[in-house]
Amino acid sequence: MDGNALGTFLRARRALVRPEDVRMPASGTRRVAGLRREEVAELAGVSTDYYTRLEQGREKHPSEQVLDALAGVLRLEEDAVAHLRGLARPAPRVRRRATRREQVSPSLLRMLESWPDTPALVLSERFAVLGHNALGRALFAGHEHSDDLVRLVFLDPDASTFYPDWEKIALNTVAGLRATADASGRHDAELVDLVGELSLKSAAFRRLWARHDVRRKSTERKRFNHPLVGALELTYEALTVNSAPGQQLAVYQADPGSRSAEALGLLGSLAASEG
Repeated sequence: MDGNALGTFLRARRALVRPEDVRMPASGTRRVAGLRREEVAELAGVSTDYYTRLEQGREKHPSEQVLDALAGVLRLEEDAVAHLRGLARPAPRVRRRATRREQVSPSLLRMLESWPDTPALVLSERFAVLGHNALGRALFAGHEHSDDLVRLVFLDPDASTFYPDWEKIALNTVAGLRATADASGRHDAELVDLVGELSLKSAAFRRLWARHDVRRKSTERKRFNHPLVGALELTYEALTVNSAPGQQLAVYQADPGSRSAEALGLLGSLAASEG
């Protein structure tokens, strides 16, 4: 575990803010990416020495006003602001006991199966596929990691073909993974193992994980290049499953009357014939 998680987060986010983003001059030779420490301090209304102590972990109790100021300077979105506050006011983490593979309730699976024209999946906190309907299975079928959407993005050899907007998908996947780690409030050994595996096997994952983006999965437009039906553009909605904390229901829809709707209908027909 990082003994200076707040400082690590501040450094990572500072490196992503350009001087012109906050109306500061960018002239002269700059040895660091993004803002300098003294620039963050000036914009946040604190001394450079105080901000330096925050990054170095020698100051661990910033006030609410300082946190608000830093969130503004670093251009943090809502989920990242909550993450910043959690780092500054950490709650005790409870080590989770090892459990058997998560189960999806039969009633939830029946609901998914009642949507024959809508791809739907049930995902774990770490975006492993726990359940799906026929069209949800068909949407992600044919990959080495069809049962794990994080490993599909970073470890599957055809991921960049399947996802035309791969960089955007990868960035949002990593941000969602950090957000679920925050939301769990627990030490998650499986998540630690997953991050370790991906860090070893994927340079892209290491690069994106180091950014410290934090953003919960919600809604998003996604493009796919499906091996059977070609181009698809679908709207993704992530819904929490209140009866099984940590599980998410992922639902994909095409715009009515669109080419993607036709292709999704064809995929459904193919899936039904195979079933």
